[in-house]
Amino acid sequence: MNAPPAAMTSPLAEARRRLAQATALIFDIDGTLAETEELHRAAFNEAFVQVGLDWHWGRRIYRDLLRVPGGKERIRAFDQKRRSGPPISDKAIAELHQVKTERFAALMAAATCPLRPGVEALLDAAHARGQKLAICTTTTRVNIDALLEATLGARWEGMFAAVVAADDVARKKPAPDAYIEVLSQLDLPASACIAFEDSRNGLLAAVHAGVPCIVTRSIYFSDDDFTGALAVVDELTELGA
Repeated sequence: MNAPPAAMTSPLAEARRRLAQATALIFDIDGTLAETEELHRAAFNEAFVQVGLDWHWGRRIYRDLLRVPGGKERIRAFDQKRRSGPPISDKAIAELHQVKTERFAALMAAATCPLRPGVEALLDAAHARGQKLAICTTTTRVNIDALLEATLGARWEGMFAAVVAADDVARKKPAPDAYIEVLSQLDLPASACIAFEDSRNGLLAAVHAGVPCIVTRSIYFSDDDFTGALAVVDELTELGA
């Protein structure tokens, strides 16, 4: 039986086909590989207490701040919205973010934050197919290590051919810089890769770099506009291994 015309193929079926044919798979971290945002929020709040700030980020505030890419940038954005008080210096923001990063690593080590359903099967299937794996994220390398060491063990570094994190490029998502750097490290054209993201900012970064993107909805970004995605799924199990 002949294959159905492309116009009649469902987005999910097309995503599965292109996924199987891709040379490399590129993954975002927070919200995509694992639902880490609540741990990040807790780490921010613990850091505020530790440095003597009377700040507290509830879920509604944090949801809005997640539209701002990067932890230090979120601190600055929140500080600018305050109605009183002098602005926090760049040095103080960097120190506060360092405390938050340390708290996140400690929380990750103490908590159980598993990979999202379907992630490990997808990684294993990619390895079996000989596909390269890469990470493209606006989080720090310390946070990447904290998550993947806890979930994949020490082997994780050998699994990924390229890792681009927050401080590796000048502009964060939705700018395409991080994806362009990943493609450079992989030495592959954008069309040979598939990206996995959970937010509109991530989707736009991939699309602007020319990388087809599959979106997996996460807790904080489930109602984002994902126009332009190759496919949108609730869990990566929908793609099959």
